[in-house]
Order: sequence, then C-alpha cells, then structure tokens
Amino acid sequence: MLVTKEYNRTNALRYARRWALDRNPLFFSFNGIGGDCTNFASQILFAGGCVMNYRPTYGWYYISSNDRTPSWSGVSFFYDFLINNKEQGPFAHEVQPDEIEPGDMIQLGNENGEYYHTLIVTKKDDDGEIYIAAHSDDYLDRPLREYDYARIRYLHIDGIRFETQIRDACFETLIDGGIEPFE
Repeated sequence: MLVTKEYNRTNALRYARRWALDRNPLFFSFNGIGGDCTNFASQILFAGGCVMNYRPTYGWYYISSNDRTPSWSGVSFFYDFLINNKEQGPFAHEVQPDEIEPGDMIQLGNENGEYYHTLIVTKKDDDGEIYIAAHSDDYLDRPLREYDYARIRYLHIDGIRFETQIRDACFETLIDGGIEPFE
C-alpha cells in the first residue's frame, strides 16, 4: 500500500548546504560529461525523503554511475518523473514564483523550449528574492536574478510516496506492547 509522507525540507536544505561547494563521494560527479546539476538536485531530493523508485527506465534511483535512471541526472527526465510520478518516490507540480519554497527545484531553459539546468531553492527573502544552490558551476545562496535564461519553471515538491505493509499485521506488535504501530 502506498502512503504519503511530507518532504523533509530541513534535511534537504542541510544536505544542499553541506554539498553545494563540494562532492559527496557516495555519488559520481557528472561535471565535464553533461553536468552535475540534476544529479545534485536528486541527491537533495533523496536527502529530503529517503525513498527511491526502482522502476527500470521510468523510475528515479541511483545505485552507481552505471546503474541509475535517466531521471536521476537528466534535466527533462527529472521533470517528467516528478510531475508524472504516481508511484513510490517524490512528486511535484509546477507553481508560480511566489509559491516556491526552500527545498523546491527550479529549471532553466533556452528560447527553443529545451530545459538545461536544475537549481535548488535555498532561501527566499521577504521581498521575494530567490536564492539557489547548484552544481556544475557550484553555488550556494546565489540570487536567481544573476542567471541568464529564456524560460523558467518552478517545481514544488508535494511529498514522498512509499510502500508500507498492510496494517492488519500490526496487531501482534500492538498486543505485545512493541513499537508504535501507527508511525
């Protein structure tokens, strides 16, 4: 049974701040071979939910540089997964700039409608100024206004879906005074 939990923006932002200007050795860096921006965004998203979708090709997961889905490191595949995901893992929808929150994602595109860069919102000030973290060209708390782009889309992370056991099995734990069966 699929259930939904909240996206942990605090953990996502802690991860972004820790690794924005460095590389986590658990993940391959795609700098120089297409860019590392969406790989970094995926790491942040994973830090905020700790659930991957292991569906071949159309899921969202990373095991190694050679065993991952296109959505883990490809800008358009990442978008398609987040917007269309009805299964396990994170899901999102497009919003207006005033609805974006820290921990959400932004994608930049060119005049031909091709999106080429994924950024992570690190903060938003009282005037609505958005600040980002990114890889490829590494930044932390860079104002979004400093980027040059023809198109932009704002992705609000709605939550994380994950598989859970059917709750009929909780009785034995409950009757024996074991762990909380409602978590």
